[in-house]
Amino acid sequence: MSANQPFWSSLTPAEHEFQYNPQAAFPNFKDAQTGRAATNAEALTRLARRADQAYGDHPLRTVDVYPAMIGGEPAPVHVFIHGGYWRAQDKENFAFVAAPLVAAGITAVIVNYELCPASTLDGVAESAIAAVDWTRREAARFGGDPRRISLSGHSAGAHLVAECLAHDWARAGVEPAFIVGAVMISGIYDPRPVMGTSVNAEVRLAEDIAVRRDVERRQVFVKCPATLFVGGLEPWHWIEQTYRYSHHLHRSGMTPEVHTLPRWGHFDILNEFTEAGSPILNAVLARARR
Repeated sequence: MSANQPFWSSLTPAEHEFQYNPQAAFPNFKDAQTGRAATNAEALTRLARRADQAYGDHPLRTVDVYPAMIGGEPAPVHVFIHGGYWRAQDKENFAFVAAPLVAAGITAVIVNYELCPASTLDGVAESAIAAVDWTRREAARFGGDPRRISLSGHSAGAHLVAECLAHDWARAGVEPAFIVGAVMISGIYDPRPVMGTSVNAEVRLAEDIAVRRDVERRQVFVKCPATLFVGGLEPWHWIEQTYRYSHHLHRSGMTPEVHTLPRWGHFDILNEFTEAGSPILNAVLARARR
């Protein structure tokens, strides 16, 4: 492999698919969501929810807000951005994320965003940033503190959290310190390898968009505390992305925490949100409470 070739170029097509398409690495991927279905349904039924709050004209630019039922001071706010390789999933499947947050006095905002192939990755990223900006502007309306907003995301959602950290908020007249912490779980940070997978039939990445949305090489404008997680059972190239992005944050003057959780794969790692005292839930609560 020459110095000008990408690091994944030595992989065979089958190896490349395995390394960069989590559904290929975990063919039983649907089992994880099925296993959380009862917990998710309970959260949807039990928690107070302001559903389908619009943050733009696109039909997928909506969020569900789960207000924390506390009195006195405004509650910290946590925004969760789901995965689905920028082309799938819906916020209602992630109500279980809100349950432990609300119980801890933290308002949860679960985001929908534009999806490929109807939108490009540019539109996906821009809509996720718009959702966070809407949350900042509207937080007080549902009892939240606009000065204390933390973020987390899984898989493609982790990439979108990184997009929020790479967004030049100050250029738009917004002080970026409103984002007080970020947790990124099993993320993809350099989109270029996606072009060699079957997923690209729907994501439709071209080189220019992939380079533009490569957060491993973009300036970081939000220098908040950050924690990165990845499952120890995930393919090595997928794990490596987390460490490469953490190095980028270090080079940007940050000191992120990085954790490989041995017992988890790409999809069941979100079960951590349902386990009291788990590393991911503890990190999310700690970042939200700053």
